[in-house]
Amino acid sequence: MPTDEQLLEAIHAAHAGALHRYVARLVRDDAEAQDVVQESLLRLWKHTEVLERPEESVRAWLFTVARHLVVDRLRSARHAHERTTDHVPETPEPDATQAVLDAWLVADALVEISPEHRAVVVGAYYRGRTVAELAEEQDVPPGTVKSRLHYALRALRLALQEKGVTP
Repeated sequence: MPTDEQLLEAIHAAHAGALHRYVARLVRDDAEAQDVVQESLLRLWKHTEVLERPEESVRAWLFTVARHLVVDRLRSARHAHERTTDHVPETPEPDATQAVLDAWLVADALVEISPEHRAVVVGAYYRGRTVAELAEEQDVPPGTVKSRLHYALRALRLALQEKGVTP
């Protein structure tokens, strides 16, 4: 009479390859297929009375057990809620709402100042131009650009204060 170890090795040698190919087609994940095959063979080993049947019946029993295990795994809560992925989920970004609202307030205040003042503020702060570049673009002396920038910022501060923003 064979020992438990010999019996398990014989069962594995006779059925594991075909059973793994069958399960691999069902689950499409090699690690999960190996788990199902191992569990199926373990159940056969625990139910040695099945081994007294004809060879085709034993194999059919094994394949049925494997199919039931696959279905049970698919129905489980773990399978329904957990997904593996290679992609990192989105990282949270700081809330930019206040920055958007501030930009709207400044844009509204810029409309209320003179076009000359608006041109130097937009050129200097939004386009990153130097005083010399602004003077050349507007065909005015650099001192005039500095003066316009000074008075533009004062007018902008007043426009923002009228909107309820107190710097």
